Amino acid sequence: MKTIDIVVPCYNEEEVLETFYRETSRVLDSLDSYLFRFIFVDDGSSDQTAVIMKRLAREHDEVKYVSFSRNFGKEAAMYAGLRYSVGDYVIVMDADLQHPPAMIPDMLAGVAEGYDCCAARRVSREGESRIRSWFSRMYYKLSNQMTDVQMPQNAVDYRIMSRGMVEAILSMAEVERFSKGIFAWVGFETKWLPYENVERTMGTTKWSFWKLFKYALNGITSFSISPLRFVAGMGFLIFGFACLYIMVTLVQTLLFGIAVPGYVTTLCAVLFLGGIIELSVGILGEYIAHIYLEAKDRPVFIVRQTNLGNEEK
Repeated sequence: MKTIDIVVPCYNEEEVLETFYRETSRVLDSLDSYLFRFIFVDDGSSDQTAVIMKRLAREHDEVKYVSFSRNFGKEAAMYAGLRYSVGDYVIVMDADLQHPPAMIPDMLAGVAEGYDCCAARRVSREGESRIRSWFSRMYYKLSNQMTDVQMPQNAVDYRIMSRGMVEAILSMAEVERFSKGIFAWVGFETKWLPYENVERTMGTTKWSFWKLFKYALNGITSFSISPLRFVAGMGFLIFGFACLYIMVTLVQTLLFGIAVPGYVTTLCAVLFLGGIIELSVGILGEYIAHIYLEAKDRPVFIVRQTNLGNEEK
């Protein structure tokens, strides 16, 4: 009998956690050929999420939990769940029920066909604002053009993975994690399952527009050096225009004498070059920040409490 761990990162999910467990268990009860186990990861919640996890663990032997010492972020929570998993396969899904539990049988059928991974991909973004949907589409297009890692449009973290793929992901122990990129970077044969977007009916989203922007920026700088090449290209282009301008100015001066200084032209040139310099410093700063965070070699997460043994970490 195959064993499957279901990793569920949670942050302030007290309103939906018990409903998630009940709805997911209803689907799992119809699957007799597999042995399932839940691994709930409390990402430093400020509500009663950890309390509910512990109660579920007391009432159900298949429920395990990991509670962080503070909020480390969803990426750290997913990484922790994968580290504590021991199953033949691992499912990663959110607790807000926007990842439909009803898709689990189809995912199991996918890996039974020989795929290492079976992942979900949204075919619509119902319930989201047009601006947010537009930025999401533009991000996937930009990311796929700038990096060697190709992510399908509207891919989500909801997926089942083989033990081999999980171990490959765990070998990438970087602090600044971008799981969508990591899932694609490690390779392995993946089957994509389309599904309609499910609106959140309980609780509130933890992803503001600014958090999503920072997450997207981290994804690009983690898997691409194209921004650095853009800076080099802009420098070369500006240098070329400067040389051309100097030559034109010399010719005009020699033929027609010194012209009246152009204050507006000078001001525009200074502001333009200043903006390019600031942009370049900002891009370099993003990469230096990555180096700084990784060089400190701090742990990705710190566990405050768990009912899993150390032998499973």
